[in-house]
Amino acid sequence: MATWGAFADADPELASNALALLTQFGPGLGFLATVRADGGPRLHPICPVVADGQLWAFIIEASPKCADLRRDGRFALHAFPPEAVDDELAITGTAAEVPEAAPGDDRWRRLQAATEAHVGSDGEVLFRLDLESVMVATYASRGAFPPAYRTWRPSA
Repeated sequence: MATWGAFADADPELASNALALLTQFGPGLGFLATVRADGGPRLHPICPVVADGQLWAFIIEASPKCADLRRDGRFALHAFPPEAVDDELAITGTAAEVPEAAPGDDRWRRLQAATEAHVGSDGEVLFRLDLESVMVATYASRGAFPPAYRTWRPSA
């Protein structure tokens, strides 16, 4: 596992492309896949935040996705698709709750300020998303196959 900062240091061009896909509509937007208690997948829209060299997610504590991540931190995150082409961003990794973070503290305020999304309200929990892999696929035009794939994984 690695931080977003380690990813950006290792492959700045791919990290720039990944961030552009994640934030193409302003705030970070993506679909977060978690593992339900019965082992099945669960999919949720979220507003991830890239700041302080990390990938973060504010998750409503009463939500099923929070329970999923607390029980089994594995996740997959896929950016919303662009309007003009079929480019893709897919990230896998493990989420870790940051229990010492609380509404109003310095880190919480910095992360809120780093996005246009309304995140970090009371009743939300902060998770750090550690990266196992990042894949960006780019297409010449909508529907054009095959895409050009680039994948990054931290060195062992």
